[in-house]
Amino acid sequence: MLTNEKIKEMIGELTLDEKISMIHGAAFFETAGVPRLGIPPLVFSDGPMGVRLEFKKDSWEKKNLSDDYITYLPCNSALAATFNRELAYETGSVLGEEARGRGKDVILGPGVNIKRSPLCGRNFEYFSEDPYLTKELAVEYVKGVQQWDVAACVKHFLANNQETDRLAVDTIVDEEVLREIYMPAFYDVLKRGNCYSLMGSYNRINGKFGSQHTHYLNEVVRDEWEYDGLIVSDWGAVHDSVEAAESGLDVEMSVTADYDDYFMAEPLKKLIMEGKVSEELIDKKIEHILILMNRLNMLDGERRSGTYNTEEHRKAALKVAEESVVLLKNDKNILPLDKKLKKLLVIGENADKLHALGGGSAELKALYEISPLMGIKKLLGGNTKVEYAKGYSEDIFRGDEEDKWQERSLDLNVERVGSSEEADRRMKELREQLRNEALELAKEYENIIFVGGYDHVPGHDSEGDDKADIKLPYDQDILIKELLKIRPDMPIVLTGGSDVDMREWIDDAHALLWGWYGGMEGGTAIAKALFGDVNPSGRLPETFYHDISECGAHAIGQYGTVGRVEYHDGIYVGYRYTDKFGVTPQFPFGYGLSYTTFELSGGQLDTEADAYICTVKNTGSRAGKVSVLVYMKGKQDEPEKVLAGFDKIYLEPGEVKDVAVCITDGMIGGREYFAYI
Repeated sequence: MLTNEKIKEMIGELTLDEKISMIHGAAFFETAGVPRLGIPPLVFSDGPMGVRLEFKKDSWEKKNLSDDYITYLPCNSALAATFNRELAYETGSVLGEEARGRGKDVILGPGVNIKRSPLCGRNFEYFSEDPYLTKELAVEYVKGVQQWDVAACVKHFLANNQETDRLAVDTIVDEEVLREIYMPAFYDVLKRGNCYSLMGSYNRINGKFGSQHTHYLNEVVRDEWEYDGLIVSDWGAVHDSVEAAESGLDVEMSVTADYDDYFMAEPLKKLIMEGKVSEELIDKKIEHILILMNRLNMLDGERRSGTYNTEEHRKAALKVAEESVVLLKNDKNILPLDKKLKKLLVIGENADKLHALGGGSAELKALYEISPLMGIKKLLGGNTKVEYAKGYSEDIFRGDEEDKWQERSLDLNVERVGSSEEADRRMKELREQLRNEALELAKEYENIIFVGGYDHVPGHDSEGDDKADIKLPYDQDILIKELLKIRPDMPIVLTGGSDVDMREWIDDAHALLWGWYGGMEGGTAIAKALFGDVNPSGRLPETFYHDISECGAHAIGQYGTVGRVEYHDGIYVGYRYTDKFGVTPQFPFGYGLSYTTFELSGGQLDTEADAYICTVKNTGSRAGKVSVLVYMKGKQDEPEKVLAGFDKIYLEPGEVKDVAVCITDGMIGGREYFAYI
């Protein structure tokens, strides 16, 4: 490791041209190095579910080689549903080792933006509506990444909660609200997690762009939080050379190949030479870059090596997927299913759909991806005749839209293809045909599983677009209702990064599993949950609403507006809103069933240990894991309750365990606490 004095000496040896070359992109995912001083380029890659595929340096054309297939990890929402810090660390470790194995220096994740509304197109990349759950898991995730001499890059700072007008929208939110809801995860990840880098956001925050915001980047992050790590812009988020230079931003990245024209390239050099910007500001940015490189052992040749696509990584992906599955309904104990079925019909496009290559910058080249259909067939082993019917189909014709996603990300006037009357008529006919085929086939089967939900096309779970509503796409509601008339005991499996409206059929359904985007082994995990090889232990890390009007961002705030969005909902996000205003949601935050039963008893504070002590017993006939959630009861003019601690334990049938749930943030004094399981 180099000393601070040596770093300052290196800065003194750099020419202005060399300094400028280091603070902006010299390729889409690289800065320039300075070979004569042994300073390498800084190489970035998108995450957070795996290391992104390789593009050519100066275009968004994929290299299409065989060397960038990777382990596809469950999305951050799935990870949050595990309520398991150990799995968060293990997920980060897999990502860090694979990033290092692919020759990357900075992995652009995790995303810790709060799930303010279920409409956000990037919700699947984020953890939760709750700041405490988000930061507890994100801290462990970052520690796992960085043990491999790779920097995590926590994003998107700050108040980046919608994709609508995402490049320019002005987020109007009180400082107190930012500090209570939207900042805590960033603070803890930078301070407790020692995260080496931070990404600014596209949006404005109270009037100024996030990636060049002097108040939040300088006064808060640099001065108040005493952060000396790297701050990088989101790709294309810088708008002014002077503001960028004067802010805490260190590196400007973008999506176009005119690198010399970036705001922190030749335009900034010109301002420095004219005496309008001090070169000392640039020196500070270079210092942060070299500090990062020093922490990653990039300057002394003693860096860890990594690898990718190992058996251990695939096992880790499966563990997370298994613990992320949430059992939302199981009337009459329909689940788990009997493996000795003679015949089984699986219906729904998501049963056979692969999700890795979609979602925007989260797209991946997975070494493989097990679909739910394949997972079910593998588990049943050939003794059950499994037939498949599509039932519904994606009705947006995208053409080459996926390949051109990055270029269109800066186009605010994208026209969707396939929206003509003729296309709509053809798609309606196709949907009816597929639905009728599935319904006719269903009459021949005693055992049916439906697999549906969202996917990664624009307008669903994808960067650059928000959802118009939380209705299931492709007329799935119609299909589900008709199938339940034929087979009322049909289990339903849904995939997605946030809530869907289930009102049209939920009262008639008896069994419902929520599967998120479960990574390369997601289909295996769903199959094991359906047939009882895994006892579901996932909990909802967000509120599932009946209707969008039950969400505070829509009921008392603004969401999805162009130009300016006002956070009138303040601190009342997610369960804080439903509790305070007496709203009964479809499924509450923290909800999740099991194939066994648990009993919670006792419950008292240990102020010396800063812990809540309680006893949990498995009162059922199956082994299982259960999360103990401890809440702090609010006082007047506060939320009714706030998550203050959680732990996850495993219990055999009849087993009893005492649990000490740590209460952090100094919240323990003079407060009342209670626990749920």
